[in-house]
Amino acid sequence: MERKVIFLDIDGTLTEPGSNEPPALAQEAIRQARARGHQVFLCSGRNYAMLSPLLQYGFDGFVASSGGYIRCGDEVIYDCPMTEEQKRAAMDSLKENGVYRTVECIDGAYTDEGFKDFLRDHAGEGKNSELLRWREQIEASLDIRPMAEYKGQPVYKIVIMSPSRENLKRPMEVLGEDFMFCLQKEEEAGFINGEIVNRQFDKGKAVERVCAYLQIPLEGSIAFGDSANDREMLEMAGLSICMANGSEEMKKLADEVCPSVKDDGLWKAFKAHQLI
Repeated sequence: MERKVIFLDIDGTLTEPGSNEPPALAQEAIRQARARGHQVFLCSGRNYAMLSPLLQYGFDGFVASSGGYIRCGDEVIYDCPMTEEQKRAAMDSLKENGVYRTVECIDGAYTDEGFKDFLRDHAGEGKNSELLRWREQIEASLDIRPMAEYKGQPVYKIVIMSPSRENLKRPMEVLGEDFMFCLQKEEEAGFINGEIVNRQFDKGKAVERVCAYLQIPLEGSIAFGDSANDREMLEMAGLSICMANGSEEMKKLADEVCPSVKDDGLWKAFKAHQLI
């Protein structure tokens, strides 16, 4: 079979959200696919520190920070943190307008101290309690620290939580030329979560960069994802597959839908496409 390069989102695709352990059959699918000569990459919004625990399961490389940092084997092929001017403008504008920030660096992530208090205040409203449980889980396991510990390291992207769309109006005007605002759908309680990402990269551009480096045509790429921040990756890949637990929007966008992460969707899709 012709060699393929496979891109796997993490949260909601390879693992349950916030987890660092793929299901046993997902691990076996990755092992068998690589044994057959295919290359398997993580392609995540997580920064390097947050995805690094998964590297023990065997990957040929990874895309971190939504495409801002890419490694193939031991070679860093792309590294694009914000400039100091971009970082300062983003941090100041978001803070001035009451938007909670989590900055993501190579070594970890740093979050505004009031962020979890805001979530607790809204726990039980709509789906917010689920988001709070997820947040507490990843803060315990994925090296997210208080903003007071941030020492000015290069920033690759900023995760945001806004009390309303109105709070984002001015930051979007000020920062829109340099950054994309990738927003999830509003929760029933009204607040908005998402991230701001440098327009120089996204997961789709990352797929293109990795394929060019490996000299594999885009038609030979397969991408698995589940949520809005996977859009560009799914659009760019030769074959796009959304998990059954994914958003309805991404299911419509993808070429196929496979079973959920809890139902061994990756294993079943790898089998269906004769990758293993």
